[in-house]
Amino acid sequence: MNHPSSFWDRHAAAIFAVRTFAAAMLALAIALLLDMPRPYWAMASVYITSNQLTGATSSKAVYRMLGTLIGAAGTIMLIPNLVDAPELLSLAMALWVGVCLYISLIDGTPRGYVFLLSGYTIGLLGFPILATPESTFDIVTARVQEIMLGIVCAGIVSKLVLPRTVGSTIAERAEAWLVSTRRLAADILIGQGSDAEHDDERMRLAAAASEIDQLSGHLGYETATSANTARGLQRLRLHMLLLLPLLASLEERRAAIATSDGAAANLKSISAAAARWLDAGREDGREDDALRAEIDQVRPALGTDTSWSEIAVASYVVELRRLVDIMQDCRMLRDAIADGRDPDTLALAVMPDTPQGAASHSDHGLALWAAAATALSVLACCAFWIATGWTDGASAALFAGLIGSFLAALDEPLPAFRNFCVVILIVIAVNGIYTFGVLPRVTTFEMLVVALAPAFLLFGWMAARPATSRAGTWFAIFTSVQLALQSAYTADFTSFANSSVSLMVGVAITAVTCGIVRTLGAAWIAGRLVRSNWRTLAEVAGRNSKQDRAAVGSLMQHRLALLAARITVVPAEARRDAANLRQLRTALSIIDLRRVSLRLSRTAMAAIDELLARLASICRSHTAGRLPDGLVDHLDGTIALTLREPPSEERNEALIGLAGIRAGLFPGAASYQPHEPDQGGVAA
Repeated sequence: MNHPSSFWDRHAAAIFAVRTFAAAMLALAIALLLDMPRPYWAMASVYITSNQLTGATSSKAVYRMLGTLIGAAGTIMLIPNLVDAPELLSLAMALWVGVCLYISLIDGTPRGYVFLLSGYTIGLLGFPILATPESTFDIVTARVQEIMLGIVCAGIVSKLVLPRTVGSTIAERAEAWLVSTRRLAADILIGQGSDAEHDDERMRLAAAASEIDQLSGHLGYETATSANTARGLQRLRLHMLLLLPLLASLEERRAAIATSDGAAANLKSISAAAARWLDAGREDGREDDALRAEIDQVRPALGTDTSWSEIAVASYVVELRRLVDIMQDCRMLRDAIADGRDPDTLALAVMPDTPQGAASHSDHGLALWAAAATALSVLACCAFWIATGWTDGASAALFAGLIGSFLAALDEPLPAFRNFCVVILIVIAVNGIYTFGVLPRVTTFEMLVVALAPAFLLFGWMAARPATSRAGTWFAIFTSVQLALQSAYTADFTSFANSSVSLMVGVAITAVTCGIVRTLGAAWIAGRLVRSNWRTLAEVAGRNSKQDRAAVGSLMQHRLALLAARITVVPAEARRDAANLRQLRTALSIIDLRRVSLRLSRTAMAAIDELLARLASICRSHTAGRLPDGLVDHLDGTIALTLREPPSEERNEALIGLAGIRAGLFPGAASYQPHEPDQGGVAA
């Protein structure tokens, strides 16, 4: 699926700029033709809704429609009833913005856009009509119609003009991700590269996988992608979730085995063969089967007097075989996606636990903190407006809700606000040039399109480029709104100055308020992410969460992606543990151990349950540093007791699971030594 980039791919930003500008002009033309009161809202809505990918534009269109309707309903409910009590109305609108923003932040999926929009829409619709509350329903209805018109135009043009699908983009990114993963796996198997380089690559891959997950949320809104392709992509993503913790485990166990000359010599050739197979990426089933047979031959039998080295070798061989199976499955799924075949017809070697979408991390405390800062910003602007009696002060509160919502997800808001101030100054300058230098000379709609094209094509091009996407989107949206294009030229300098000042006041008050409230920053957030992994491990060990490998894997890898963006403020030990996925690997070993322990003796089951209960109790309060040494002694006693079970595949899998817990939690501990289990201690 590696194809040279086409002309359209190379010039995607320019195509997006032209397509979005065309949709904006279509929306503006229809709004003017229908004599809508504020046609510029239709134009601005196009830029708010549009995305380079058709499915993403469609999903944002649906979410924006729902969010607009909810915000409109809130406006109609609050304004007429509370307009005579401005303090109470200000509090109600600030709370509305804050609650909706909080829900949006904890949702963490594209669906959260509904709540984000519901929050700031009440400001967009409500604050400008406070002077005429008796006309609330009519004005809100007109605003909704204008916004809906822009949404529809954006969606239609996105589907008709050089559409770029979410499905094809996910397939391309997944293929690139798998190529990088194969390269990392081969390096690990032959010992090439340093641990730090492997950790950095894992974090990069986790961040890339998180982006794929976000894109997957738009698949359901894309009619151009077949159901077979969508299911294949979802199944491929579930397989991808298994690879990063598997590679981290292989790397650590290979390092442990390397200290045993005999074991290392036995596995060196098979590891090299697997690395060559990964590098070649051949699609010969016979070669796959031959490699599996060769791997199975070097797996040692585990007796009652088995050494730690033998357990490590057995674990390494099992996981190497699993790596081959998953990679072959990924290749089969890739081919099925390319051909549009049903993935359910494939004979996959590995079936993930769940067909549902990946789980993502959400921090309720952080979301509440950020939402409260935005709500306080709105209140502060309202207080300034009421205290000064400034007619255009309502616009400051409007922009506070809008800007605060846009920037709520950032760790450090002040640098973003400083950049935003530069954007606003440029917007004011552009609007001044257009309002007093260009628009007075425009006499036809065709001339207006030509006049607007240079600025808005530039803004659209910037919005499509990752480095300038946020600035380009802001330029387009705020310039559209501040220009306030009507069917006739009615601008005056007093109105322009007041609206510009209110915009700057809204930005300034929001920046000051968020700067005071949100003072803890990225290091504090990174610490919460690290601690949340220990809590998840405690939940898995204590059976307080679903025993689902895919859900736990996606959750912790999403946290790794979030940590990757804050890696410079993460302490070295926590960074190493996170990049090496220690808590995730331990959690997956616990899930496997619980599954096979059900087929062991009652004594072994009781010992395993007691061990995991103790581990859960310790992890609930653990934040950093070494775990208690007594826990590794307890773990070794459970290993010794499990070794006395009658030989079976379930017993061997339980031993491998216990070895995985030991390697994950105590990587630097002395090797396990065979000994008689303490029956009394286990029973206690």
